[in-house]
Amino acid sequence: MRAKRVPLLRFRKSWQLGVSGYSAGRRSARRRCALDSGASEVSVAKAYRLLRAILNTAVDDGLIRRNPCRIKGAGDEHSPERPVLSVPQVFALADAVGLRYRPLVLLATFASLRWAELAALRPEDIDLDACTVRVTRQISYQRGGGHSFGPPKSRAGRRLVSFTDLIAQDLRRHLAGLDAAAVLVFTSPEGSPLRHSNFSRRVWVPALSAVGLVGVHIHDLRHTGNQFSAEAGANLRELMERVGHDSTRAASIYLHSSAERQRAIATQVGRNARKALGKSKRSGTRTARGRSMSDGEG
Repeated sequence: MRAKRVPLLRFRKSWQLGVSGYSAGRRSARRRCALDSGASEVSVAKAYRLLRAILNTAVDDGLIRRNPCRIKGAGDEHSPERPVLSVPQVFALADAVGLRYRPLVLLATFASLRWAELAALRPEDIDLDACTVRVTRQISYQRGGGHSFGPPKSRAGRRLVSFTDLIAQDLRRHLAGLDAAAVLVFTSPEGSPLRHSNFSRRVWVPALSAVGLVGVHIHDLRHTGNQFSAEAGANLRELMERVGHDSTRAASIYLHSSAERQRAIATQVGRNARKALGKSKRSGTRTARGRSMSDGEG
């Protein structure tokens, strides 16, 4: 709700004035004002849908005559395509963040974990022998610097995720270096729970600069891992279980198709077609020979 506060305030006057004396042009102008203020198009769309739902309730309750949220397409959400990193880029970032956070980058990618899930992991959540991580909670941040731990954002978020043994040694080294009384896998250098803003400023942004990447968010590691899983052959249901989504729509956005994958598919289709044609020609030749022999005997 807090993330939607700014764009919501931009639309608040529409509720106060109602439709009377508040033209569609002015409503559209306020939406543009929200975008110009720095709010993303996605945030504005979500805020607009929320406000429209609130005002629909107000109409039902007789508080206002009509819902002023009538801008066509204002609630439509078109998320920009996020970057997918290559495997070498992931490991380059893992090197750049340093030994303390190298396992975090690798686990975020190869176990498709959210930031809030990573920051809430406990040592006992990771099974190095089975190469699995159990997700049962996430961190929530409070104003003033506090935090709390609670269940994942959805029921599907509670899950057991397998990861490749390629990163097991990094995790083993990291866990072995933790204090015996450690309650979190990843913390700040002072031992406090990680905060996204601090990590981004102190660790992530310098690492991006070091490896020459621009515009990559921490969440893009999860996005990249989802793409790796899809390219490895995970179907939609398997991907939903792996990433912790209970919506097919939410999971399907990660089923991207790269140009290389499209080329591989086209190549395999061609191979199958050539094989089928070869069988057809051989079958046709045998049939023709059979007929010829039959005609000769007659």
